[in-house]
Amino acid sequence: MTTSTGAAIFGCAGPVLLADERAFFREADPFGFILFARNVETPDQLRCLTADLRSAVGRDAPILIDQEGGRVQRLRAPHWREWTPPFDTVEGAGTLAKAARIMRLRAEVIAAELTDVGIDANCAPVADVAFPETHPFLRNRCYGTDPATVTTIARAVADGLLAGGVLPVIKHLPGHGRSHLDTHLALPTVDAGLEDLRATDFAPFRALNDLPMAMTAHLVFAALDPDRPATQSSTMIRLIREDIGFQGLLMTDDLNMEALSGTLADRTERSMAAGVDIALHCKGDLGQMQEVASAAGTMTDAAMARGRAALALRRKVTADLPALMAELADG
Repeated sequence: MTTSTGAAIFGCAGPVLLADERAFFREADPFGFILFARNVETPDQLRCLTADLRSAVGRDAPILIDQEGGRVQRLRAPHWREWTPPFDTVEGAGTLAKAARIMRLRAEVIAAELTDVGIDANCAPVADVAFPETHPFLRNRCYGTDPATVTTIARAVADGLLAGGVLPVIKHLPGHGRSHLDTHLALPTVDAGLEDLRATDFAPFRALNDLPMAMTAHLVFAALDPDRPATQSSTMIRLIREDIGFQGLLMTDDLNMEALSGTLADRTERSMAAGVDIALHCKGDLGQMQEVASAAGTMTDAAMARGRAALALRRKVTADLPALMAELADG
């Protein structure tokens, strides 16, 4: 990374990097990239795309994906393994110790599949505690209904990814589980008090505050800042840094989600002013990316230090996939 690295992570439009995208990335020099199903066809195609993205910025930029397993996984059959939803996997394991072992092994397998195609960061674990009101878009992506279970499983997933050479991106700080709305479509408000939030929603993130990267939540915590979603609230970002104690690289959730209001420039500027390190834009629309890049600017010195610390945890691993799958089969 250089001192002019853009404070953004961007997607691209399709399975092949276009010439105008390449030129834009060369100029904007984003911190990294994120891939979606629209970018994925075959392993060989994906290896070419990840190599082209890094070539566009002239460095080993991180490439992210959402490969949680279950409903949210961008790599799918026939080329990649399909997984049961995390909540169902943990519930079906019988004991917490067995669930943690299964989820760690699963994360190692996922890491092996990701690194094989040039992806080195996974937007997981999901450390949100599930509640009765949790919206279906999130609930079966959670690991449990109590902080202790969620913490144990999230740690296992993070450890498995790191063991496989992939950086975990913990989400959604400071806790998304009380969301009764889909933040892709609307802005939820959480009415719980601070002490209740500390004991439940915030607890897994505090226990996992040593992880290298994290993603914010687009929801309002009325007891703390009734006017702004956490992503755009300096009060909430300060809480993430000081109360929860997370000191790693902090990115927004996708800025295109309708929980946020205003133009993309507005959304970006408010988020950066609140104290996040990186603006995340996932759509792959070139005009929108140009707008976000202009509003996000370049990474601060503190963000650069956090980014370097995170990237230093990447390592080359040769996984024994048959052995991992055999362990998983043993349960």
